Amino acid sequence: MKSSNSIAFLGLGNMGGPMAANLVRAGFNVQAFDPVEVALEQARKNGCAIAASAREAVQGADVVVTMLPNGDAVKSLFLGVHGLLEQLPPEVLLIDCSTIAANDARQVIAAAGQKGIAAIDAPVSGGTAAAAAGTLSFMCGGDAEAIARARPVLEAMGANIFHAGPAGAGQVAKTCNNMLLAIQMIGTAEALQLGVDNGLDPAVLSEIMRSSSGGNWTLEKYNPYPGVMEGVPASNGYLGGFAVALMLKDLGLAMDTAAGSASSTPLGALARNLYQLHGGTEAAKRLDFSSIQKMFSRPVGKE
Repeated sequence: MKSSNSIAFLGLGNMGGPMAANLVRAGFNVQAFDPVEVALEQARKNGCAIAASAREAVQGADVVVTMLPNGDAVKSLFLGVHGLLEQLPPEVLLIDCSTIAANDARQVIAAAGQKGIAAIDAPVSGGTAAAAAGTLSFMCGGDAEAIARARPVLEAMGANIFHAGPAGAGQVAKTCNNMLLAIQMIGTAEALQLGVDNGLDPAVLSEIMRSSSGGNWTLEKYNPYPGVMEGVPASNGYLGGFAVALMLKDLGLAMDTAAGSASSTPLGALARNLYQLHGGTEAAKRLDFSSIQKMFSRPVGKE
């Protein structure tokens, strides 16, 4: 049990909520905050102590874990209007699990370091199912000593902890991973629809490709074709999971990263364009990213 360690958890959305719950189950004392009341109520049910503000949540914390929607939110929390770095003692460890630009992560980590506070970027992969199961992969950037300190906390939420390199390296690794994921999802959806259009059962075709050279994570864990796999968004009207809007954000980060290093990413650029086209309405942006399957589907009755 690790009940002597106090963790402040800020950001209790689809990913952060289950992650905080797993920390409670691992024996940590978790004080949580999120501006959304529904998220706070669920955290309370999961055993978290509820704070009235981010400033209150971090009081007395040994570790601060953040899971926020974008870099502006992270910088605002630590450097801007909230300015949490000003009130944190040097013995605190900061673990930012948000997916943000590598330069934003480096800026926050450097500012923390100037105050003697250890900080790492630790974005995650695995989706909401892995967040709930405690089997996330963490891609960490920062000093080896800080990551060693973070490991017991991360192990309570994930199955794989990688040290990608110095500050910001975790974000670069996450950007590369999600660009590849988008490309794989589009290719899988396209191939499945080609098979269906030519009379194949999508479940049979999925099994064939999964066991053959076309096998990939989307076929293994997150099939985009409705009714093929239980417990995934495709079999729930594409609700829940990882929203198209978030994939678009990550693909934007990938393109920005590529521009900064003069890297050639033609498939990444095409993936971003296709998701931009697919997510042309607010309703579409809220659907899971596997809903890209709908782009290739023929209207019922059309040949």
